[in-house]
Amino acid sequence: MSVPAGYYGPPGSGADPVVVTARLDPQATARFQAWRDALFPPGRTQVAAHLTLFHRLPGEALPAIAAAVAERAPAGQINALAASPRFLGRGFAVDIEAPALVALHTGLARAWSPWLTPQDRQRFHPHVTLQNKADPAAARKAFAAFSANFVPFAIRIEAIDLFVYRGGPWEPAGTVPFTGG
Repeated sequence: MSVPAGYYGPPGSGADPVVVTARLDPQATARFQAWRDALFPPGRTQVAAHLTLFHRLPGEALPAIAAAVAERAPAGQINALAASPRFLGRGFAVDIEAPALVALHTGLARAWSPWLTPQDRQRFHPHVTLQNKADPAAARKAFAAFSANFVPFAIRIEAIDLFVYRGGPWEPAGTVPFTGG
């Protein structure tokens, strides 16, 4: 896939941006969501638990984004590990070890290089955020309690989900399942 130079102008120049996430298996999703519901400050989140691959891609390129993901999608689920909690300052996340997901991200980032924001150009560290936007002291206390009881567990990544961001909850814009073929 080639990306036309200058295809994506500054934010607000075209269609609403696209967010790309990895879909986790239902059991892992439910587990992360329960933790997120218990830990996230009330009223501070508008989306469910998720693993973001790209935070802001050009909305006008949604068909090309979906095609690139479908072209590179693995032939089956990606096995991964919810490995360890990581403190973020005003919250914390669970790091996900998934070499195949990192490889998929690397290939997509290379293809989409002209579109990437500074945030999406950073090294990719797969994770699911459980708490954010909290008071730092409260976050540190919650992190310590959570970490003391955390046991790593296996998860599966089953698809890539595309969303359109319109300033609030994300609007589903497509799914690329990892079914092979």
